[in-house]
Order: sequence, then structure tokens, then C-alpha cells
Amino acid sequence: MIEKTRSNRAWLLVLPMTILVAFSAIVPLMTVVNYSLQDILGNTKVYVGFEWFRKVLRDPELHAAFLRQLLFSFSVLAIQLPLGLGISLVMPRRGWAVSASLVVLALPLLIPWNVVGTIWQIFGRSDIGMGGSTLVDLGLHYNYTANRVDAWLTVLVMDVWHWTPLVALLCYSGLRSIPDAYYQAASIDGASNWSVFRYIQLPKLKNVLVIAVLLRFMDSFMIYTEPFVVTGGGPGNSTTFLSQFLTRLAVGQFDLGNAAAFSLIYFVFILFFCYVFYTIMNRLGQG
Repeated sequence: MIEKTRSNRAWLLVLPMTILVAFSAIVPLMTVVNYSLQDILGNTKVYVGFEWFRKVLRDPELHAAFLRQLLFSFSVLAIQLPLGLGISLVMPRRGWAVSASLVVLALPLLIPWNVVGTIWQIFGRSDIGMGGSTLVDLGLHYNYTANRVDAWLTVLVMDVWHWTPLVALLCYSGLRSIPDAYYQAASIDGASNWSVFRYIQLPKLKNVLVIAVLLRFMDSFMIYTEPFVVTGGGPGNSTTFLSQFLTRLAVGQFDLGNAAAFSLIYFVFILFFCYVFYTIMNRLGQG
């Protein structure tokens, strides 16, 4: 029997791109690390160790922004996951309605983030916006430019509208990948719709839900453009999240040492929470 030798020359085709991506990621990261450990005064660089890290971690504005960020991200997950899963369950499975529903569902995902912010900035205005004026006509004192709760809820609803379709599309693709044999066996056994969902669909969607949780958490934890366009982080600091806090340090105050230290802390935050989510969901799926 002649054994075929495996050729690994195909890896040479992706090697240039791999080097380019590694270079573009490592060099900026090393630059940030350099700024986070030094104080730059003109052309003079003074090593300060972890002083910037200690200063940033003691900042009460950072603590408040971190709590707002956690509340926002967990609220996003609590709403978008069940809503997206529910939408995927009622979507058509055959015929022209499948293509039509997929196109309509994907429309919010095709809109750039700054345009989404502009749309909701106009939509939420109580004088000319359809959403804001409707709420005012219903007797609600809605004003996202002056009321902290209204501003926070507006950003939350905007994110739900923008990104729930992603969760729905992921879940829909997972549902379509389940073989018909499972449904046929459930029909023969006389299983109810809830039993089919509980014992067939939900277990088969475990990996898809893990991906959805990680994607939506990472993206919501880094949200910047939409709240910046709609509210500018206000009123007050009610919609100032971690990314806006970082931008204010780096661009607004040009405090590169603190900004570099916080960007590394920010990076570790995201890695840590993603690891926690991934571990928990894997254990739930195995249980």
C-alpha cells in the first residue's frame, strides 16, 4: 500500500497574511505597553513602573464607567439572546418567505455604526422624531438629552435593534443544521413543542449560543460610536462607557500614560469576562 505524503506547502499561501496580521497587532501593543510604563516629557522618557496603572485603577470615574458598562453589557445579553432565539424559532423554514425574512432581518446589520447613531438621534427627538414624539403624545416625559434614564434606555434599545438580528441569524443557522430525523423521532413519540425545544433544539444550539454570547459581549463591552453620536456620553456621564472614558483620556486630555495603562486593563477585562462566559456556558452544556 502506497502512503501519500502530506504536503504543507499550502500554508505558504497564508504565511504572508499571517505575518502581516501579527506585525500589525504586536507592534501597536508593544507601543501601548511602552507608554504605560513611561512618562514622556518632550524628548525625555522617564520610567515610572506601574504608577499609571495605580492611578487609573483609583479613579472613581473609571469605577462608575465600569459599573455602567457591566450593567449595559449584561442587559444587552439578557434581552438579545432570548429575543434573537425567539425570532429564529418563528422564522419560516421553506419557500420564498425564508429569503425575504433573512434579508429584512439582516438590514440593521448592514447600516454603519455612525449612521445607526444618527438615525436614533433623530428618531428619539421629541420634536421631530417619530419615536420621541410618539412617547410624548402618550403622556410620557421623554427626553434623552436631559434625562439620564431616558438616555440610557435609548442607547440600550438602539443596541437591541441593531444587533438582535445577528443573534437571530446565528440561531436560525443552528436550527437549520439540525437533521430532520430528530424531529421525526419526536413526532413519533408525541413530543410537545416545548419538549422538542428543551431536548432537541436547545442542546443542539449550545455551540451557537456560546458564539453569540461571546460576540455580543465583546462588542457591547467596546461600544463607542452609537452612544457618542446619540448622547455624547451624557447627560452628565450616564452613557459614558469604558471606550468613551479611554478616548477622553487619550484624545481629550492627551494623557497617554494613563490612556495606555487603561487600554491594557480594558483588554484584560474583555479577555477575563469572555473566558468566564465561555467556561460557564461549556459547563452548562456538559451538564
